[in-house]
Amino acid sequence: MEDVVTILKKIGAVMTDSHFVYTSGKHGSVYINKDALYPHTIEASKVGKLFAEKFKNEPIDAIAAPALGGIVLSQWTAHHLSEMNGKDVLGLYTEKMEDGSQVFRRGYDKLIAGKNVLVIEDLTTTGGSVKKVVDAVRAIGGTVIAVCVMVNRDPKNVNSDTVGAPFSALGVLQASAVDAADCQLCKKGVPINTSVGHGKKFLEEKGS
Repeated sequence: MEDVVTILKKIGAVMTDSHFVYTSGKHGSVYINKDALYPHTIEASKVGKLFAEKFKNEPIDAIAAPALGGIVLSQWTAHHLSEMNGKDVLGLYTEKMEDGSQVFRRGYDKLIAGKNVLVIEDLTTTGGSVKKVVDAVRAIGGTVIAVCVMVNRDPKNVNSDTVGAPFSALGVLQASAVDAADCQLCKKGVPINTSVGHGKKFLEEKGS
C-alpha cells in the first residue's frame, strides 16, 4: 500500500520552493495543497484506508474531524473501518464557530456522547484545530481514543502533549512555519503565492 506522502505527491498536492501563507497565518516554503486530494476519490479513499488500517484494532465507534476537508476524510475512514470490523462506524465532523471553537451541530452531539472516538485531521501546523475537536468530543461526553493527522508538518511542536490525547500521523513532511514578522522570505522580497493557501487574504489585509 502506498504511503500518504507518495499519494499526495502523485496528485501534485505537495508544493515546494515558494512563499506560502498557511491557515494559521504563519509563513513557510512548503505547502501541502490538501484541496487537491479531495476531487480524486480513489486517492482520498486510499488515505481513509490508511487511517482505518492504523486503528482497526482499537474500539472505535465514530470518526470526528473538523470541516471542511475533514468531512471527506472522516467519511472514508469510517467507511473502511466499518468494512474491516463489520460494524457501523460513524463519520462525523465539527464546524468552526465565530469564536474560533469547533462544535458538533446537526444533532451529531447526540451521536458522539458515550462513544469511543478517533479524531482525525488532514494537516496540522500548530495543532490548534484538532485540539479544539478533542475538546468538543469531551465536552459532550465522548471518549477520545486517539488523534491522527494525515501529515504532521511540525513533529517537534505538535505531539500528544500539545494536542492533549495520544497523537500520531500517517506521514511527516517537515515545513517550518514562522510569523510574518520573522519571515526571511518576506525580508528577501520573495513574492507570496496567491494561488493556494491564505496568501491573497494576507496581502489584502496588508494593503498590498
